[in-house]
Amino acid sequence: MTTSTKQRVTLFIHPSITKQARAQAVIEELSLTELVERALIKYLPKETTIKKAVNFE
Repeated sequence: MTTSTKQRVTLFIHPSITKQARAQAVIEELSLTELVERALIKYLPKETTIKKAVNFE
């Protein structure tokens, strides 16, 4: 994935988690972006379906 296909996101994460993630990224020779992206890919289901609620009024 190239930078031009990525979207900037602002997150509020506890400083200790950020510190640990940065350290792990260094260990794995990844950027923090790559580490978080890989973690989300592993966590999220392959496909997400959102169903619209039916209004019976």
